[in-house]
Amino acid sequence: MQKKHFHPSRTMLISGSLFVTLALAGCANTHHVTVGAVPDDYRTNHPITIQERERTADIPVSRNDKKLSTAQRSIVQNAVDGYRRQGSGMVFVLLPEGSANQTAAYRISMDIAKILRQGGVLATNIATQSYQVNNPEVSAPVRISYYAMTAGTGPCGRWPDDMLNTAENKHYANFGCATQANLAAQVANPADFLGPRATAPLNGTRNDRVISGEEGYNSMSQTATEVWQEDRSKVANY
Repeated sequence: MQKKHFHPSRTMLISGSLFVTLALAGCANTHHVTVGAVPDDYRTNHPITIQERERTADIPVSRNDKKLSTAQRSIVQNAVDGYRRQGSGMVFVLLPEGSANQTAAYRISMDIAKILRQGGVLATNIATQSYQVNNPEVSAPVRISYYAMTAGTGPCGRWPDDMLNTAENKHYANFGCATQANLAAQVANPADFLGPRATAPLNGTRNDRVISGEEGYNSMSQTATEVWQEDRSKVANY
């Protein structure tokens, strides 16, 4: 009867390979859990959120102003445009009380209310209020205030730890906050952060004109480069 030979080296090799595979799998799993539990992305630490926030516009007023200047009128018009795009509800015109320009602020508030109404704000949604100014020598601004759906981040400037403490090779707490805040302020439509806009339907007439019309690809009209080269040669020969 033939005996089977036992090969310890082969058995140990297979067992060792299995142990190394299990060990590597365990290390990979542990590493994944550790990284996932410690957020180190500025977009996660300072997320852009969309919610109803107060938006304000300050109008500087001198004590001798009797009506809105061109610069003051543009500030009011920008506030009207912002309200029409994203605002809703009441628009408050806040007048300084106890300041050096108190009388002038009240005078130009009439012009402000007129521009608001002309811009489409309902008269019932315009309210005039006052705020107290402690220094009577100061000329305080007139403020337009309303609420609108706005993109923004939390307050920046948090420094809970020493930013030079980089033993764990992570970002400091305030890293990326200003970038996120600027991005949120620059986007005209906050809804763009939620998803892409729907595509507009194709304009068949325009497409036909571009492809085969008088200004299209199949026409014999000059290209922009050809026109530029022709004009350049005329100038050179002048």
